[in-house]
Amino acid sequence: MLHQITKVLRKWTFPCLLFAVALPLESHAARFANQFTEFELPPQWQCNLEGAEWVCQSVEDTKKRDAIIVLAAKLKGDQDSLDQYLEYLKAAKTYTSIQGRPVKSEPKYAKTVNLNNQAWVDALHLESEIPGFYTRYLATVKEDIGVLVTYSINKAKYQNYLDDFENMIKTLKVFRKPGGINTGTAGNIFETANIPTHISENTVFPGAAPRGGSEDVVVKKKDDDSTFYILVGAIALIGFLIWRKRRQG
Repeated sequence: MLHQITKVLRKWTFPCLLFAVALPLESHAARFANQFTEFELPPQWQCNLEGAEWVCQSVEDTKKRDAIIVLAAKLKGDQDSLDQYLEYLKAAKTYTSIQGRPVKSEPKYAKTVNLNNQAWVDALHLESEIPGFYTRYLATVKEDIGVLVTYSINKAKYQNYLDDFENMIKTLKVFRKPGGINTGTAGNIFETANIPTHISENTVFPGAAPRGGSEDVVVKKKDDDSTFYILVGAIALIGFLIWRKRRQG
């Protein structure tokens, strides 16, 4: 009998493990949408309306300080055009940090790109909004509004979030729905947008439930806890085959 069990294990263990590895791993992302834009968030992210801006972060406490997305829109004024956005983002930005030290950003690039049939100005700066963070800017004009999306990532975690942010950018769409724009025509959208200068649970998500459109979608992800359950299922299948073989013997 022991010999028969060993033969069954040898015959079925490897195919079952291959089956477990080949199964697609799934996790839930969210498609965020408001009055002027939509895109796909990474799994376990949510967005909240903070004043006139939308702020998006991971719901995991250990990751909230790693990255942040801020969305802003204003009625189109005389400073809202792609050319003016491009010139603004080509230059270094200076400000005083919350610790009181002067900070000057390091522009990496600024260019015009096409995303889903919409022209955007795309730029990357180091320390332009938050000390020690990269910030990627995407700005455009749609009908009577100017739209700004910023993605800020801790410099030390930049590579960890790069794929997620690239996917967000690929799925980024802009439109104009009635209402929902709380900022007038005056001023520069980069200066009027209230982008947080530091990240913490208390300031970004002050105990409020997430608001705004979010629709669950399923996306494939390589790293997921479901691997454990797949392997458990494979082991259970092997056990069943052994049990059936013993009954037949």
